[in-house]
Amino acid sequence: MKKLEFKILIDAPREKVWDVIIGKDTYPQWTAPFAEGSKAETDWKKGSRAVFSSGNGDGMVSEIAENIPYEFLSIRHLGMITNGVEDLDSEEIKKWSGSLEDYRLRDVGGKTEWKVEMDTAGEWEDYMNKTWPLALQKAKELAEKP
Repeated sequence: MKKLEFKILIDAPREKVWDVIIGKDTYPQWTAPFAEGSKAETDWKKGSRAVFSSGNGDGMVSEIAENIPYEFLSIRHLGMITNGVEDLDSEEIKKWSGSLEDYRLRDVGGKTEWKVEMDTAGEWEDYMNKTWPLALQKAKELAEKP
């Protein structure tokens, strides 16, 4: 596993950026670069199950490892859903199960820095390096709307 890091400076308070990240209406918008029709099925509380799915229903099974509102969100990825079937223990899944995706928000001169740190299996590195900057830019646009 390799740890990747992405960050963006957003001209909005942390509270607004946080609301964009986890908002029912905004989550599908900023995650569209990963998959059109993305949605998050979770209450975002620490320890809660989270299913992140694409428009076709495939996706990831995860849990909220930590949630400190407006500061830090950690998602632990546990498995995949493919064609409606949940896989938490195949050999392929075991290679990356337990990997973390962490979001940190901090104030920087009246703006908010959103830093993403994530564990990534080698075959996903190029995809993440191309897609995360697009997703962060979309989140920035949403958070900076008046």
